[in-house]
Amino acid sequence: MTKQTFIQGTIILIFAGMITRFLGFINRLVVARLMGEEGVGLYMMALPTLFLVITLTQLGLPIAISKRVAEADARNDQAKIKKILIVSLIVTGISSIIFTIGMIASAPFIAKTLLTDERTLFPLLAISPLVPIVAISAILRGYFQGKQNMRPQSYALVIEQVVRITCVALFVKLFLPFGIEYAAAGAMFSIILGELASLFYMTYMFKRKKVIKIRYRFFSYLKNSGDTLRELFSIALPSTGSRLIGSFSYFLEPILVVQSLAIAGISATLVTKQYGELTGFVLPLLFLPTFITQSLSIALVPNISEAEANQNKNLIHYRIHQSIRISFASGALATIVLTLFSEPILTFMYGTANASKFLVLMAPFFILLYIQAPLQAALQALDLAKPAMWNSLIGATSKFVVLFFLASNPNFGIMGVAIAMSVGVVLVTLLHLATLQKLIKFMIPLKDLLKMILLIALTWSAGLFFKQMYLLVGPNLVQFLVVLVMLVIVYIMLLFALRFITKEELKQIPFLQRWFN
Repeated sequence: MTKQTFIQGTIILIFAGMITRFLGFINRLVVARLMGEEGVGLYMMALPTLFLVITLTQLGLPIAISKRVAEADARNDQAKIKKILIVSLIVTGISSIIFTIGMIASAPFIAKTLLTDERTLFPLLAISPLVPIVAISAILRGYFQGKQNMRPQSYALVIEQVVRITCVALFVKLFLPFGIEYAAAGAMFSIILGELASLFYMTYMFKRKKVIKIRYRFFSYLKNSGDTLRELFSIALPSTGSRLIGSFSYFLEPILVVQSLAIAGISATLVTKQYGELTGFVLPLLFLPTFITQSLSIALVPNISEAEANQNKNLIHYRIHQSIRISFASGALATIVLTLFSEPILTFMYGTANASKFLVLMAPFFILLYIQAPLQAALQALDLAKPAMWNSLIGATSKFVVLFFLASNPNFGIMGVAIAMSVGVVLVTLLHLATLQKLIKFMIPLKDLLKMILLIALTWSAGLFFKQMYLLVGPNLVQFLVVLVMLVIVYIMLLFALRFITKEELKQIPFLQRWFN
C-alpha cells in the first residue's frame, strides 16, 4: 500500500477537499435557489440531529483506529491491525443499529417539541438510513489514514459530492410540488446516495489494497481482542466526548435559537428564515478554508502518533508548528476577503446580501477556527483527548450562555447567535493552545506571531486598494473575480516573502519536485 509523507498526504487531501468544497457550494447554491431561505432553514435544522447520532454511533473510533493502526504499522504487526478492524466493525455495527432505530423513533418528538416545526419531521426520517453507511465508511477511512495512504478517502469524497450534486436538483424538484418539507427530505436523500457511492468505492479499495483477510479466522481474532478493545476506547471515549460535545452543541443550537428568539418576540417563520441565512449562507463561507485545516488534521494524527512511538519530541513540535503555520496561511486570506467583500460575495452566490452583517461580524473571529482543528488533532494523537474534551465542553457551555442572554434580548436577536458562535470558536482555540503549552511546552514563536500580524496588515491594505478599484467600476461578476485573483496573487507573494511556505515543503509536492532537483 502506497504511503505518503505528511506534506504529500496533506496535499492529496487538500486537492480533494478543494474539489469537494467547490462541488458542495454548487450543491448549496442549487438547494438555496430551489428552496429559498425557509427551505434551507428546514434542511439545516435537521442536520444537527444527524451529526449527533453519527457521533454516538462512531464512539470516537475513527481517530482511535488511525492512531492504533499507525502504531501497529510502524511495528509491522498485521495481526494487530486485523484485530483493530474486527473490533471496530462489531462495535460500530451494533451501535449503528441501536441509534438508527432511536433516531427514527424520536424524530416526531424532536420535530414537534424541540424544533417546534413539524415540517422538519420528513427531513429527519429521510436522513436516518445514512447513519450505518457513514459509520462503516469512517472505519475504512481510519484504516487508510493509519496506513498514511490518503488517496482512497480523497477519491471517495469527490465521488460522494459528484453523486450528491447530480441527484439533489432532481429530488428537490421532484418533491417541491408537495411542499418545502418534502423538498428538504429530497435533498437529504441525495446525501444518502452520495455516501453510499463513497462507501462502495472505499470497500472496493480496501479489498484491492488490503494485505489482511478480515473473514479468515474472524471469531478467533474476536475472542482475543480484549486488549485491543481497551486500547481503542482509551482514545475513542475521550475523543467521543469532544465530538459528542460538538455534535450535542450543534443539536441543541437550533433548539435554543428557536426558544431564545421566541422570547425576544420573533415569529417561528422569521426565525427559520434568519437561521437559514446564518447557517446556510454565512457559515459555509466561513468554513470554506477548513478543507485545508481538516486535511492537515487527518494527516497529523498518524504522523504525530508515529513520532510519539519513536519518542521524537522535536518532530512532534515541528509538525504542530507546521500545521498551525499552514492553517493560518489558508485562513487569513479568507478572513480578509469575506470581511471586505461580504456583500458582493453573498449577492453573486445567493442573490441576496441580507446576511452580510453576520459575515462582517464573524469573519475576524473565525480566523482562530482555522488553527483549531490541527490543535485538537495534536491533542488526540498525544493521548490528550480528555483535556481536549474539557476545552470543548467549556467552549460549548460558554457559547450557549452567551447565546441565550443575547438572542432572547430583542436588541440583539439573531445577531446574538452570531456573537455566541464567535465566542465559542475563540475560547476553544485559546484553551487548546494553553493545554499544549502546559503539557508539552509547545508555544507559537513570537517571530511567527509578528509574521501573522504583518501578513494580515499587508493583505488588508491590498484588499482595501482592490475594493476601491472594484467600487469605482461598479458591480460586475467578471471584474469582481479579476479583483479577487489580483488579491490572491499579492497574497501568495506575501506568503513566500514571509516564509509561510518553505522550499523544503514545496519539494514534497510531486509535480513540483523536478523544479527543485
